[in-house]
Amino acid sequence: MKIWQKNIDVNKFVETFTVGKDRELDLQMAKFDVLGSLAHTQMLETINLLTADELKTVQEELKNIYAEIEAGNFTIEDSVEDVHSQVEWLLTQRIGEAGKKIHSGRSRNDQVLVDLKLFFRACIEDMVNQTSTLFNLLIELSNTHKDKLMPGYTHLQIAMPSSFGLWFGAYAESLADDMELMLAAWKITNKNPLGSAAGYGSSFPLNRTLTTELLGFESLNYNVVYAQMGRGKTERILAQAMSAVAATLAKMAMDVCLFINQNFGFISFPAELTTGSSIMPHKKNPDVFELIRSRCNKIQALPNEIAIMITNLPSGYHRDLQLLKENLFPAITSLNECLEIATFMFQNITIKDDILKDKKYDYLFSVEVVNDLALQGVPFREAYKIVGEQIENGTFAPSGQIHHTHEGSIGNLCNEQISAGMQGVLSQFGFEKVNKAIEDLVK
Repeated sequence: MKIWQKNIDVNKFVETFTVGKDRELDLQMAKFDVLGSLAHTQMLETINLLTADELKTVQEELKNIYAEIEAGNFTIEDSVEDVHSQVEWLLTQRIGEAGKKIHSGRSRNDQVLVDLKLFFRACIEDMVNQTSTLFNLLIELSNTHKDKLMPGYTHLQIAMPSSFGLWFGAYAESLADDMELMLAAWKITNKNPLGSAAGYGSSFPLNRTLTTELLGFESLNYNVVYAQMGRGKTERILAQAMSAVAATLAKMAMDVCLFINQNFGFISFPAELTTGSSIMPHKKNPDVFELIRSRCNKIQALPNEIAIMITNLPSGYHRDLQLLKENLFPAITSLNECLEIATFMFQNITIKDDILKDKKYDYLFSVEVVNDLALQGVPFREAYKIVGEQIENGTFAPSGQIHHTHEGSIGNLCNEQISAGMQGVLSQFGFEKVNKAIEDLVK
């Protein structure tokens, strides 16, 4: 029976439709459901809803279930509706009456809320770590190739000299800004909804501060109605942070697809990291980056998908919210895979030397010549006109030298400052506190 079921069997057609993909997706939340129950039952003992002996028995078996989940030996049976029901059913089968007491003072509504928040915290840590790894590699590549020049483009026309130091560093700094949004998502996620029950609190004298501390949350979702309203909002904010990272990756992937093209020929990868054509033996296709681009464009649509699903829902719980998992969970996996494969590919990139010696890039230096004339006292507009006429009549002869000196340009990449900024953001997440709380719960 379902944990909410009375004496009426639910129509099988209705059951199949309403359960949907919950069993499959809930497996990803299984260990977090156990963590929530470990904290909740400790709190129940302090308000005399569990005896000390019952708590000991419950905690021991919950930790056994946690170990089974970690070992991959946990399943949600077809006769069971979701992960919460499976854990409670296992507990009751193994220890008897004490297992039936663990739902006191909570609803499936706040139970799934806390499961999701714990799950999202772990996902954010994974995404932050993956992003940090890619960031460090990009900074390393930027420093290594800081003197290798390449064309800069506006309107996809050659514009001014750039460098691979600038190119790699630009995407590193973009990821640093993306982590500012991920930090905001972390702060929203790292608040405890447990104890809000169905969204209106409980008649039991719950100690919500205790479960907040036990689960390593920074603070509470204080208002019980707002705690329930946070479902959907939390997912949307997390999706917005993920979308920012995805946008950076998608743009970078597009650049790679251009630069590896034979008409550019700026970069290359080992043949075994590219794919071929069934009829054209010369092809080395950048399929990895094309898929990163497409996957990340899908992720950029995610905030809007979630917003549409929750738009105009009144306060309180609605079954619509169940479907958010189907959009968000796979996107989290996909973004982590994109970050991981991008790091792997850039570990194997080769940069071409002396790109700008090709005569077709001579006009890149037009601004440099204009500025040199201005530094010699020629008014800028007059210098611009002189160089423009040289280009028109075919007498323009660039020196091929550049003399940038200001912050953040060629010769002064400011990678140390960018790295310090990234580290400043990463230090605010406080993963250590959260992980220590979880370790204490399960030991």
